[in-house]
Amino acid sequence: MGATVSIVLRVSVIAALAAVLACVPACGKKDGAGKAKIGVVTNCTDEFWDICDAGARKAAAEFNVDLLFRQPEQAFDAKAQMEIVESWAKQGLDGIVVSVINPKGQTEDLTRIAQKTPLVTMDNDADKTGRKCYVGVDNYEAGKAVGRIVKKTLPQGGTVAMFIGDTKSANAQARTQGVLDELAGEKDAKGADGTHPQKPDLDVRTYGKYHLVDRAPKEDGGPDNAQKTAGAVLARVKGLSDLCMVGLYAYNPPAILNEAKARSMTKEIKIVGFDEKWDTLRGIEAGEIEATVVQDPFAYGYESVKALATKNFDVKPIPYRVVTKDGKPDPALGGEAVEAAKFQADLRAKIGAAQKK
Repeated sequence: MGATVSIVLRVSVIAALAAVLACVPACGKKDGAGKAKIGVVTNCTDEFWDICDAGARKAAAEFNVDLLFRQPEQAFDAKAQMEIVESWAKQGLDGIVVSVINPKGQTEDLTRIAQKTPLVTMDNDADKTGRKCYVGVDNYEAGKAVGRIVKKTLPQGGTVAMFIGDTKSANAQARTQGVLDELAGEKDAKGADGTHPQKPDLDVRTYGKYHLVDRAPKEDGGPDNAQKTAGAVLARVKGLSDLCMVGLYAYNPPAILNEAKARSMTKEIKIVGFDEKWDTLRGIEAGEIEATVVQDPFAYGYESVKALATKNFDVKPIPYRVVTKDGKPDPALGGEAVEAAKFQADLRAKIGAAQKK
């Protein structure tokens, strides 16, 4: 009887040890405190993503998450971004958040990863990947809001140049089309090709009363080339009346403003922006930039990490807002209006509170 009990106990202990050892690889994704490990990768390095980082860290603290946050140094490099995502997938992270650079080119790989690792897209979507949800604004509607600011700024029409980092991304295409549709007053506007009425050597595409320089947005490829790209356009449009420069990525409005100052052209042009870069907000407060349509990168980081941590993927679209110098409501612009000084103060407080967690 005693020998039988001993054998049974020995077998039970061996079985228990085997079960523990078998669990080790599967449980390796979480640390000793049982934290979920979530990675967030952006499309470039920028202040916009620093704000997103603060929101992600707030959610990580609240929902017991071990957070990895990467801003690739190579702007809009889909290959470099995918190397980070692939590495995290191999490590067995509990979830990955990505601002997709090239939806068409990355869909196949992201679909494969999403089959094994919960995937959330933010800012830039790739809706055919099987991702759990998208966190971001409606970029088409936000683009239309930019168009309304241009129309208010140049009510009689004029010449418009648009600047953006990458024309292949989903947010860039939707945002750009929103602006053009608003200027043309019709959906899916194609515009009419021609030359500028005041400058015959300048090719334009006309939408309603507005002439788009070079018939397309100017792609700069990232922050390092933004001011140079703006300068090349300003040199060619100098002397034209009713000029508006539109910056559709976070770093574009300050780049345009800095180049305009360098060329003593600040009084000759109007600048309309997108996103909440600090220099853009200060420019609005100083009256150097008309307005900016802001997303909410803090909410992007927070809601993305929260969704993966709680496995609740019913995330509502983030509303855009319009930041102006005085913040007075304007039905012509649409969206909630916010005073630049107040917006900056609120944003600093939000980031400061997140850093204390």
